[in-house]
Amino acid sequence: METTPDTPKPMGRKIRRLIWKFIPFAVVLLIIGLIVLPLGKKISTRKADLAEKQAREKTTTKALTNVVTMELEPAMVMEKLSLPGVAKPWISLEVVSEIKGKIVNKKMTEGRHVKKGDVLAVIDKRDYQNSYDSALASYDSALATQKRLITLLKKNFVTQSQLDDAVALVKNRKAAFDNASLNLSRCTILSPMKGIVDRVHIENGTFLNPGDPVAQVLQIDKLKVEVGIPESDVDAVRNLKTFDMTIDALGGKSYTGTYHYLYKTADSMARLYKLEIQVNNSNGHILPDMFVRVKIIKKQDPQGLSVPIYSLVTLDKAMGVYVEKEGVVQFRPVRPGFLDGWRIQIPQGLNPGEKVVVVGHRIIEDGEQVNVTKTIRDMEELSQ
Repeated sequence: METTPDTPKPMGRKIRRLIWKFIPFAVVLLIIGLIVLPLGKKISTRKADLAEKQAREKTTTKALTNVVTMELEPAMVMEKLSLPGVAKPWISLEVVSEIKGKIVNKKMTEGRHVKKGDVLAVIDKRDYQNSYDSALASYDSALATQKRLITLLKKNFVTQSQLDDAVALVKNRKAAFDNASLNLSRCTILSPMKGIVDRVHIENGTFLNPGDPVAQVLQIDKLKVEVGIPESDVDAVRNLKTFDMTIDALGGKSYTGTYHYLYKTADSMARLYKLEIQVNNSNGHILPDMFVRVKIIKKQDPQGLSVPIYSLVTLDKAMGVYVEKEGVVQFRPVRPGFLDGWRIQIPQGLNPGEKVVVVGHRIIEDGEQVNVTKTIRDMEELSQ
């Protein structure tokens, strides 16, 4: 049997066909290899860099937060009110005329110091003198008649009824005489008290009717300072005995006054209770209606501990401060008391000698190590 030379051809074609079939897959695998291998190498490099960076951060010391602390020392802490007041005369009297008539002698001027009973002015007396003389004569006549009838009654020359009429007439004439005498005395207008003449409303020749003003006399050797007290502070004020105050018009000079009277009703509009404080003014420097700044001490703690109010922080709903010890801060809950300006009393939670963070407390955490740049004992040291 003969073999033909074309027998192996079908096998060669199959092989070539398979090769061409797998060429696309090989190309894809090659492309993937070219992409994936560099990417994997890059990822590995990044992981190595990240690990190295983390290792460096672990070995690098974190920078400490700078803070300022204040060492606590016992001192006077006071809750104060500063309220406006007005100086008023201790007594202000408006002297008026009690009769009608013309001023013939004005004997006063503004600013004159007078004593009780000093003559301020004189009204024309002539009409009142005539009335006085007439009333005196009538009274003397009635009195003489009464005496004569008493003698005659003893001899039974007159009746008891006639004597009774005479007695009644004497009483009537005596009343008229007393009125005439009183009106005559009122022609001389006298000062009702010791003080200073502040206003004069008359001149020589001025005609007055009863009730017309003559002069205003003030007593200012002591004064009343009137202050409006809010309802919430009435209870604290009524227990105080002395008050410190300053007067700007006198260069901020300080005075001390004593409790005089707290009104029992409030002003209907402002809802303030008026407090009167007595102040000595023997030198006369304080003038009525001057503005006064009154300092009222509601509470005080002579050996109290206090911190700046802004040093308080809230942590987990608790109010407190950061206390520093040996470079580490710890949050300390405290119980706040009353305010004294920028300070707040801490009656519970802190001890003398402890150091409270007053600058930098907003950027630190409980248990953090800090760098104390300065320790002060008074907040004024921060500005130095």
